[in-house]
Amino acid sequence: MEKIQSNIAKIIRERRSVKNGYTNQEVPTSLVKELLEDARWAPTHGMREPWRFIFIPSDRKQAFIESFVKHFPKDSQDKKREMFNQPAAFMFAVMKEDPRQKQWEENFAAISCMIQNFQLLAWEQQLGVVWKTPPQINEPKVRDMLGVQPDEKIVGFINLGFFDQKPKDKTRKSVDDIFSTY
Repeated sequence: MEKIQSNIAKIIRERRSVKNGYTNQEVPTSLVKELLEDARWAPTHGMREPWRFIFIPSDRKQAFIESFVKHFPKDSQDKKREMFNQPAAFMFAVMKEDPRQKQWEENFAAISCMIQNFQLLAWEQQLGVVWKTPPQINEPKVRDMLGVQPDEKIVGFINLGFFDQKPKDKTRKSVDDIFSTY
């Protein structure tokens, strides 16, 4: 029997992290908000919704990059500046931290699900996304620059941009390699 693939399964299988090859097309704030509107329906323990997002639109990108690259070692700032100029926009995913370990883990799982939802929805709109976690997201000066509060954690630095060519497919482990029964 041939399996019929649903639209969601197709999008899950086709989605790729877009790390380069972005076009110059602006990423509209309205599109990002629309995608977040749907992505926020991710599972969230106790309906805590422990997330917020800081968007850097295309028209504010250069000022942001100049402030951000100062937090990298001097000898890599030019290379980082060049790298950050590729995406059209950026977004930071920020999580409300909880001092209780279980709730902290649940919050991290919830925002991770929301980011995945966002990535899938963006892919459907041909908006490329890559979720990055450079060490600078833990830098106090970067946190201050973005207005991140002491009880919050930057979970990801998300590059956004439209693209012309889909990144190459990569092989995945088979289900038989990762599945067992008890």
